[in-house]
Amino acid sequence: MRIIAILAAYNEERFIELCISHLRDQGVEVYLLDNESTDRTVELAERYRGKGLIDIERFPRSGVFDWRSILRRKEELAETLDADWLMHIDADEIRLPPRSDRTLAQMLEDVDDAGFNAVNFMEFTFTPTRESPDHDHPRFLQTMRSYYPFSPSFPDRVNAWKRQPARVDLASMGGHHVQFPSLRLFPESFRMRHYLFLSVGHFIEKYARRSHADDEVKQGWHGWRSRVDPSRIELPSREELREYHGDDTLDATNPRTQHFAEMWSRSELSSGHA
Repeated sequence: MRIIAILAAYNEERFIELCISHLRDQGVEVYLLDNESTDRTVELAERYRGKGLIDIERFPRSGVFDWRSILRRKEELAETLDADWLMHIDADEIRLPPRSDRTLAQMLEDVDDAGFNAVNFMEFTFTPTRESPDHDHPRFLQTMRSYYPFSPSFPDRVNAWKRQPARVDLASMGGHHVQFPSLRLFPESFRMRHYLFLSVGHFIEKYARRSHADDEVKQGWHGWRSRVDPSRIELPSREELREYHGDDTLDATNPRTQHFAEMWSRSELSSGHA
């Protein structure tokens, strides 16, 4: 069974190699949409061409982060790529099966055999803390161990699906929940470790300096990401979080319904700077 993850990226040099190599090890190939990165994202990704990476497509940025256009392109690719299953992912995510004795590919094959055609991912968000604020280095997986489960609703991340005879809908739900007729969701959620940012400086670089499409901001698509106020940033204490000891012990009980970063934003809607 062939599984392809469609990955869109903009200036993700910190994460791109880890993302592609992890998916390759999990039996998943990657098709990269690069949104005109100005850092080493493309250069680093090229190392994996033919070794987990199928291709790199340059997707125009036009000065703003146009998420709807990216999602629509992903919908088109999901129709044309030669895959049995597809995934919609971001570079700062580590997608995992429900248990570590199986790979993503093995578990998705089991899901398919059981007659289901979509999978939800439970999110575990990893974050710097007041006690340990800087993980902006290649070893962040080893040093950034504090996390919280995050689920504003259920299901919240239906991001893997069996290829459909007609075009699926990713854009309507902002990429969080693929939609198509006769969707049959596997009852057990897979897992996702999410590394939103590695330090306060990285947070400001990634979110406060990004400009979003005005129509998407007005619709509330980007939430706190579109109205970051750097002066309000206050990292959580380690005591407010859970400590990572391994994928099989990730604790999904009592998930947060808002990211800590929601408190670091202006109340009014406005675009940032690219």
